[in-house]
Amino acid sequence: MLHAQVFVRDANYRKENLYCEVCPEDRPLIVQFCANDPEVFVQAALLAQDYCDAIDLNLGCPQMIAKRGHYGAFLQDEWDLLQRMILLAHEKLSVPVTCKIRVFPEIDKTVRYAQMLEKAGCQLLTVHGRTKEQKGPLSGAASWEHIKAVRKAVAIPVFANGNIQCLQDVERCLRDTGVQGVMSAEGNLHNPALFEGRSPAVWELAEEYLDIVREHPCPLSYVRAHLFKLWHHTLQVYQQLREELAKVKTLEGIAAVSQELKLRCQEEISRQEGAKPTGDLPFHWICQPYIRPGPREGSKERAGARSKRALEEEECGTEVLSKNKQKKQLRNPHKTFDPSLKRRWPVHKQLPRQPGASSPRLPHCPLGHRMRQLGEAGTKYAKCDQCGNPKGNRCVFSLCRGCCKKRASKETADCPGHGLLFKTKLEKSLAWKEAQPELQEPQPAAPGTPGGFSEVMGSALA
Repeated sequence: MLHAQVFVRDANYRKENLYCEVCPEDRPLIVQFCANDPEVFVQAALLAQDYCDAIDLNLGCPQMIAKRGHYGAFLQDEWDLLQRMILLAHEKLSVPVTCKIRVFPEIDKTVRYAQMLEKAGCQLLTVHGRTKEQKGPLSGAASWEHIKAVRKAVAIPVFANGNIQCLQDVERCLRDTGVQGVMSAEGNLHNPALFEGRSPAVWELAEEYLDIVREHPCPLSYVRAHLFKLWHHTLQVYQQLREELAKVKTLEGIAAVSQELKLRCQEEISRQEGAKPTGDLPFHWICQPYIRPGPREGSKERAGARSKRALEEEECGTEVLSKNKQKKQLRNPHKTFDPSLKRRWPVHKQLPRQPGASSPRLPHCPLGHRMRQLGEAGTKYAKCDQCGNPKGNRCVFSLCRGCCKKRASKETADCPGHGLLFKTKLEKSLAWKEAQPELQEPQPAAPGTPGGFSEVMGSALA
């Protein structure tokens, strides 16, 4: 997904993301933009149309960055704006315009939404069968009934998205919904051989991918992200190598970590030969889907299937820093995020009013901006019970926002004062799931089935 406004104004962004050498295998290619302005969207599309076969408008992204930028699924209620965007692009472009959407809870509203986009000029529609609220631990199953209803109501091709973990899911989706195509996101990242109907040893695809990268170089962050997906299950077992993969700075260093993971897996396979496998992930070296924990399981550790963060906390024994803070600490190893050790600027006393001055004069402020006038005693505030920062005046737990978020998440509770609605979102997710009795949760392929453990054991030991 490319940002339309950045694509229009930044020549380097265009060069890095599209105006570069491509492989014949990269075509046909659809370029997807996020945008919220018809003119900007069309300008970006005009700059891209000679390098692709279609332009897609992303109306399905549910992430917070899309909410802040006002694009993706957060435009789905602005039908007049979307009509103008699609209509203008349909008139100006020489390539087709397509859209990717998420559904509304109501099937009939979703159908009317799709028909509006078709009428405006959309020539292919990809329907993700989840609402914009269904993400992370609240994802749940996608509704194929919504997709099926859209397929029957429009004349343009429809692609389905959601619940695709293996080739059998693809076949079942085509049969149950009648769509012309199927899209897979996370399932395909964890197993790039998904559409071949195989579940090979992870290192087989990791080595193939690294060979492609050597032939067609790309940013190291892309390589690391793909290997994190491929090795996801194995990295839950070998935590130290996960940390090494996160820190390594060269392609050869990444390849060395991948090779070490391969050797450890093969040693483990040799030890298990003839014995009954044990542990939570006995066949973690096989490409297999990652099933997100449900809303109830996500709020507490499940027996036999702990999250990555839970494993980190157990290993470190302390609170784990966010990814952004970890990056900052890599750049500055001495940096601390302990609130009690942060530098606090001294309270400035109000200086005597100067003759002819309109307001009392404040001394120079080290922060570079005018501070509020403070009395000699300074400003008093109620402190958070846990970290000492100012607590929220309307917080139900009498905590600062950071501590409140951790507690509300752990207890699945709401704090209207801080705008945290974990309990409300959970109830909405469960109500949505109960209202869709026909939904089928995706099931991981069991070892011994086609593409399972027995199929790859021979190649794994080779």
